Amino acid sequence: MERYGRFRREAIERGIPADQIDRFAEQLRFAIWLGGGDRGEDVVGQSGGLPRLPAGTEWPSEQGIPLPFVASLDCAALPRVEKLPLPVDGSLLFFLDPEKAFDACSRGYDAFARVLYVPAGTETAVRQLPSDGEVPYPEYRLHAEVVPQLPPGLEPDDEDMNDRLMFASDTVKQLVGELTHTEELIALVQDLWPTETGLSSLYVGGYTKRIGGSYAPEEQMARAGLRARLETEPDLPRPERIRWRREEESRLIREWVPLAQFPTEHFCHFGRFLIRFDDLAAGRFDRMRSFPAFTE
Repeated sequence: MERYGRFRREAIERGIPADQIDRFAEQLRFAIWLGGGDRGEDVVGQSGGLPRLPAGTEWPSEQGIPLPFVASLDCAALPRVEKLPLPVDGSLLFFLDPEKAFDACSRGYDAFARVLYVPAGTETAVRQLPSDGEVPYPEYRLHAEVVPQLPPGLEPDDEDMNDRLMFASDTVKQLVGELTHTEELIALVQDLWPTETGLSSLYVGGYTKRIGGSYAPEEQMARAGLRARLETEPDLPRPERIRWRREEESRLIREWVPLAQFPTEHFCHFGRFLIRFDDLAAGRFDRMRSFPAFTE
């Protein structure tokens, strides 16, 4: 479906200037929300239970401990989403140990997360847990729907624009300051794709979720980049530090996308797997980064 084309046509019919439509549309993304229940007839994956792994592939583990299996997605069955270059076939399997990641803090988040891509046609079989223990997530089939998403500062809600911009990137703040039809464009997104608030167990694409008081993943990466820069430029003036970090955060938001976001079996832990758009398009899933959030 040509969602961006539809958005542009409808906006033009409402008399909104084309240049404003195009600039706003650069911030509009579409995500795949997955969950059980009545979301559609097509089954697109499995949440929980036991994974199907290729013959000879070891269960992903860290320090000899198996990582909990979260979900698997049938890429061929997923709805096509513009600007989200998922594989056209094969399967994606997600593993995460949120408790071990919590214990490791930011020094070792990636060690306790895995994404496994299984190409189409690969012989697979259901794999039992390699050691005694319970399956952490109950098994159920996943259905999908495509949902529009806007970044912080443009999300539709009941707050006024000043409150919305509290967590917005510099890019969004500049956009809001320069566009004169922002509210109309936000309303158009809602009119074209009304979204019912429902329970989803997995989110693919869109923007990262801000959980509790933790930094967003892009801000975490920007802060890490600044710390690395300060090792060679310790006298960098504070205004320059702030400017560089915020510009870096805006760049990271443009270049990275959530590959999977999901609640875990621990109510206070939330999984967030991010990947660069170019790595996603090239199938370089080993470059995924994990940024779990903790609300406790």
